[in-house]
Amino acid sequence: MKTINKIMVAVDFSDHSEPAVLYAAGLAEDVGAQLLLVNIYNERDIDKMETIAFRIPEFSVQAHVDRNMEDRRNRLAELAEKLIPDTIDVAVSVLIGIPYKGLLQLIEEKKIDLLVMGTKGRSNFVDMIIGSCAQKMFRRSPIPLLSIRETT
Repeated sequence: MKTINKIMVAVDFSDHSEPAVLYAAGLAEDVGAQLLLVNIYNERDIDKMETIAFRIPEFSVQAHVDRNMEDRRNRLAELAEKLIPDTIDVAVSVLIGIPYKGLLQLIEEKKIDLLVMGTKGRSNFVDMIIGSCAQKMFRRSPIPLLSIRETT
């Protein structure tokens, strides 16, 4: 069995994110692994903002994206501070892109050994059983993927 040195947690700030972070933190502490919390700012959302900006010239897409990226970094840092013990080496990362592609890119770049993510994301209507990003990652992930379902 391969040693787990780096664990990545996909965080979309839905109700499914905190249980995934908590589980990954416990696992990282048990095996002495580094932890990376990552959020992918969906480029589809930015494309929609550019459509709005075309009709509302005073709307600055870049300013909005910059504020949103900073907010996401701050939220990840707050989540880490709230849920992860100081004994764990933790980093946060926010990328712009297609969520599953961004996760695959980070897995390769950061040499991640395990991916932890919730079974569902922000939407409760589309893909009712498993979220679309989770489905894509189950099919494409080159590393073990641990899915954390919402507890009832």
